[in-house]
Amino acid sequence: MRTLSTASFLLAAAGLTLAGCGENASLPVSAGTGPNPELPAPNEESPIPTVHIAPAKGWAEGDKPTAAQGLGVTEFAAGLDHPRWLHVLPNGDVLVAESNAPPKDEDGGIKGWVMNLVMSRAGAGVPSANRISLLRDGDGDGIAETKTAFLENLFSPFGMFLVGNDLYVANADAIVRFPYEEGQTKITAPGTKVVDLPAGINHHWTKNVIASPDGNLLYATVGSNSNIGENGMEMEEGRAAVWEINPQTGEHRIFASGLRNPNGLDWEPTTGMLWTAVNERDEIGGDLVPDYMTSVQDGGFYGWPYSYYGQHVDVRVEPQRPDLVERAIVPDYALGPHTASLGLAFSDENTLTDQFSNGVFIGQHGSWNRKPRSGYKVIFVPFADGKPSGDPVDVLTGFVNDQGDALGRPVDVAPDGKGGLLVTDDVGNRVWRVGVETTVGQAAQR
Repeated sequence: MRTLSTASFLLAAAGLTLAGCGENASLPVSAGTGPNPELPAPNEESPIPTVHIAPAKGWAEGDKPTAAQGLGVTEFAAGLDHPRWLHVLPNGDVLVAESNAPPKDEDGGIKGWVMNLVMSRAGAGVPSANRISLLRDGDGDGIAETKTAFLENLFSPFGMFLVGNDLYVANADAIVRFPYEEGQTKITAPGTKVVDLPAGINHHWTKNVIASPDGNLLYATVGSNSNIGENGMEMEEGRAAVWEINPQTGEHRIFASGLRNPNGLDWEPTTGMLWTAVNERDEIGGDLVPDYMTSVQDGGFYGWPYSYYGQHVDVRVEPQRPDLVERAIVPDYALGPHTASLGLAFSDENTLTDQFSNGVFIGQHGSWNRKPRSGYKVIFVPFADGKPSGDPVDVLTGFVNDQGDALGRPVDVAPDGKGGLLVTDDVGNRVWRVGVETTVGQAAQR
C-alpha cells in the first residue's frame, strides 16, 4: 500500500472531499512500461496530491475477473480475510497469508485519520487476521475443498517459504521458523525467531522471504518507512533493501539497497538471478515514478530516495547524496506508474499455455493516486535469455467496474504446479485460479 508523506496529509484530507482533486496523468501507462520508460519532468507544483481511490465493493455472487483469451478463471477459495501472499507446498497444498498492517504505535492524529480513511476506502482498513490458512484441492479439480487455520496468532505475516521441514514466515517484525511435516493441516508448535526485521512506523509493513536454491540462505524484503525519507534517514536503517540471512545463525547483511518498497521475489530460471518487484515514490505526478521489476545485484544500489531510474535526482530529498546517485543502477523493466506491482513469479513450461512458458507474472494491486487509474490486473512479461523480451500481456483483468468501484484487487501470483496460476484478491477475499479454458461444466482446468 502506498502512503502519503507527512506534509501532504492535511491537503489529502481536503482532497478526499473534492471531486477531481489533483492532476491527471498526461501519458498512457504504456509509456511508463518496458525497459526504457518515458520519464517526463516531475510535477512538483500541484498543492494537492492526486487522490483517486477505487472504492472497495467486492464481487457479486457468481461474478469473477476476466481471463485472457484461451484461459479461464475459477474461484479456488472464498471466504478468506484479506488474503495477501501465497506459497505452494511440494504436496500441492496452498498456504495463504491472511494479513493486514499491524496496529500503529500511536493514533497518529489527523495524519492517522486520513491514512485510515484512504486505506478503508481502498479495502485495506480491516484488522489483521494474523493467520496463515492451508487450502487443499484433494481431487485436483481446481477448487480447494478444505480450508484450515494452519498458523495463528502471528504478527502481520506476509512471505512464507518451506526449506526441507522448516517453514519460514516473515512477520512484520521478524522472520520465524516453524517445524513442518508433509500433509499436516495445522502447526501448533511454537516458532523460533531467526532474525528481527525493522519495524515501527510501518509505512511499508510487508516483508517477504524466499530461500536460495540450495536452501542455505534466506532473502527478505524490507520496505522504506517513508515516501522519500521525510521521517529522517535514521528511521530508514536497514530499510528499502533486500537482506541476505543465514537461517542457522541469524547473521545478515544488506544484499541490495535503494529499493523503496520491494515485495515479490523469485529466481529467474535461466540465469539464476534474483528478481524483485518494487513500488516507487509518489507525489511528483501521475506519470512518475514507474514501479519496476529488476534483477537484484549483490551490493547494488537502486537510487531511493536520492534518485530514481538511475541518475534522475529527486530534488525534494534533503540532504542530497550525489555520491550515491552516481552509482544508482537503472532497473531492468518498468511496470507502469503507480500500479502497485506486488506479486512476482516466474513461469515454467507447464504454466498455462506455451505463450506463458518463459517469463514472469506480476500482480498489480492498483493505484489510489493516479488519474486515470493504473494497475488492478495481472500481467505477464515474456523473457528470453534471462531478460524481458517484449510488451506485457494482460492475464487477468476486470477488477474495476464501469462505475469505478474495485470488485477486487490482485496481490500475489503463484504457479500451482498443476498448470494453473493462483492469484490472491484482498478485496474480493478470494484466491482465483487461472487455467486453460475448458468446455462448459468441466471443473478441472488443465
